[in-house]
Amino acid sequence: GLQWPEIYEMQVRAIGRATKAVADRTGAPPKVEIMHPLVAFAEELHRLRVLTERVMEEEAPGLEYLCGTMIELPRAALRAGEIAAYADFFSFGTNDLTQTALGLSRDDAEGKFLTGYLEQGVLEHNPFETLDQEGVGELVEIGVTRGRAVKPGLEVGICGEHGGDPQSIAFCNRVGLDYVSCSPFRVPVARLAAAQAALVEKGTSYEQAGG
Repeated sequence: GLQWPEIYEMQVRAIGRATKAVADRTGAPPKVEIMHPLVAFAEELHRLRVLTERVMEEEAPGLEYLCGTMIELPRAALRAGEIAAYADFFSFGTNDLTQTALGLSRDDAEGKFLTGYLEQGVLEHNPFETLDQEGVGELVEIGVTRGRAVKPGLEVGICGEHGGDPQSIAFCNRVGLDYVSCSPFRVPVARLAAAQAALVEKGTSYEQAGG
């Protein structure tokens, strides 16, 4: 995005034109969130935000949108307070955050030595399916805490396979995430898990709620 800015400019321009087209046709502008991936340094997002704002003003002047980033690198989680200064929202990309935190390629691990780890009890769960709460999860919690310390209203969510896993969803609810995102076929499970997590938070069991 910084070395070849014309690529991101093209994408933002397309988003801006689509935003204006929908607003003109319906009279109700859509909710637009422009998310820049793989940010590690605040200055990266700062410069990409400047690019985003310039292009959106050219293509969709006066229309509202959010500009944020996907937190996929351990450094981004640790320096979330600095990055939050230039972000309207965070989305934790836990697929890549798991890989970068554990130093493992999912393609190299699954079906190979990771199978042995699970069979031998080294790991209780596949960390690419159920969030590693003690390791990767702590990075998520740090990111949420430090980001909102700078920007209290920061919207924070999760995007990745973990967003459809009940145990991971319960953890995300406990650390204060606003939403989970997952592949379409996992949406029913995710909705049920999110509802159950909310009931637990309120001290109400699923059965008490009539489930």
